[in-house]
Amino acid sequence: MPDSIEDAQILIWQVVNAIPRGKVATYGQIARLAGLPQQARLVGRILSRLPAGSRLPWHRVINSQGKVTNPSPERQFARLADEGIVPIQGRINLKLYGWQP
Repeated sequence: MPDSIEDAQILIWQVVNAIPRGKVATYGQIARLAGLPQQARLVGRILSRLPAGSRLPWHRVINSQGKVTNPSPERQFARLADEGIVPIQGRINLKLYGWQP
């Protein structure tokens, strides 16, 4: 378990940065991989506060139902579409596009 929120942030950023192009991961999955089980909301909070101009692929993180939950879904869907990830009825197919590290 990280000692501070800054340590948690770095761990989360490292995991998100590892998601390959054309794949997605869930908030809970990111939390588990960062050693922060049960902290999916923390992942969302940290990603919502990324510095302007960040190159971190935040758009590859979705909820466990395959839905985009951020306030700018059009922007996230556009970025995912650029990577060949196509939603069906507003959902991303986790079996098809889910990242399995």
